[in-house]
Amino acid sequence: MDSYDKTNRKLPGLLLLLFISVIAALNLFAPDRTFSESENRMLEQLPHFSWKTLMAGTFTSDFEKYVSDQFVLRDLWIEAKSETDRIMGKKESNGVYLGKDGFMLKKFTPPSDEDLKEKIAAIHAFCDATPDLTKYMMLVPTAQSVLTDKLPSYASDNGELAYREKVQRSLRENLQIVDVYPALAGKREQSLFYKTDHHWTTTGAYEAYQVLGREMGFEPKVKDDFRIEKVTDTFYGSLYSKSGYRHVKPDSIEFFLPKDNGRSSVEYVDEQQSTDSLYAMENLRKKDKYAVFLNGNHGLIKITTGNREGRKLLVVKDSYANSFLPFLAEHFQEMYVVDLRYYEGNLQKLILEQHLNEMLLLYNVQTFFEDPSIQTLADQAE
Repeated sequence: MDSYDKTNRKLPGLLLLLFISVIAALNLFAPDRTFSESENRMLEQLPHFSWKTLMAGTFTSDFEKYVSDQFVLRDLWIEAKSETDRIMGKKESNGVYLGKDGFMLKKFTPPSDEDLKEKIAAIHAFCDATPDLTKYMMLVPTAQSVLTDKLPSYASDNGELAYREKVQRSLRENLQIVDVYPALAGKREQSLFYKTDHHWTTTGAYEAYQVLGREMGFEPKVKDDFRIEKVTDTFYGSLYSKSGYRHVKPDSIEFFLPKDNGRSSVEYVDEQQSTDSLYAMENLRKKDKYAVFLNGNHGLIKITTGNREGRKLLVVKDSYANSFLPFLAEHFQEMYVVDLRYYEGNLQKLILEQHLNEMLLLYNVQTFFEDPSIQTLADQAE
């Protein structure tokens, strides 16, 4: 009997030791992955060791990220944790709220005061260096500040709108603010944002397009001018990937196609590739289906349209602009689209060479505060 009791007491410890040994062996011999389909992002790779990085502390922090990203069966553990939290009633995972009616909403992270000052200063420096360029700025609110009724009951206002208004008040009059919040808030019963992704839908982009048209002096087309076509109903977006929440319905993606069949040519300048469509249909077969719009993010894109009125536009943007730009193709002859995260050229040189006289800065609020590349506008002004 004593022997039996001792065995029973030791068995859990032995099983735990066996489990740890198996996981350690799998981590040791499993090949590293470069990309996570479920999280839709690049994974950390083994950092290069040097005494300099070790003493600076960067090697250990990078190594921790590498171990976390490459942990065997990582996707399974993330899903298991999120599902356990959901069953226990928890409504937040990895900075994502599980809201009402199947909505996932990204939790807003306020910027530091210093970071915000640097961004504002960089924009002002660029404005001062380009006085002949008429500039507009659209700082788009995210779903969590527009669809407040979808937030979990315990989630309080975390200040996104207040910070957005602070930015708009800080900008000088030579940068015209395009405020789309009233239009989006007034149409919140429509499908303005995806449920599983942080982007606005094509309908949300359409409502913002109506506002921009009035600000920029062109007459925006109405819905009857477009053929609205659903191209997929199996889209699981970035918040689905980030949160680990499952058992939710996928989103649909729609195109607003002009009935007059206007065509545009798109040149991906850095890649030296061209196409005659604003849509990369092959991406509908991939995880990141939002990349169907302009084939995702690129440093510099040139769009040439059938419009012959001679109006040209520079767009400095994040990925919110990708589903927005097809609407502008109806009103501009050429558009030069720059994503500062990947652009290595000189904006002032581009403006002069292409004789550009209008510019739109288009960012969603969260990306604006998170993206350090915006500060490079100060370098562009030198």
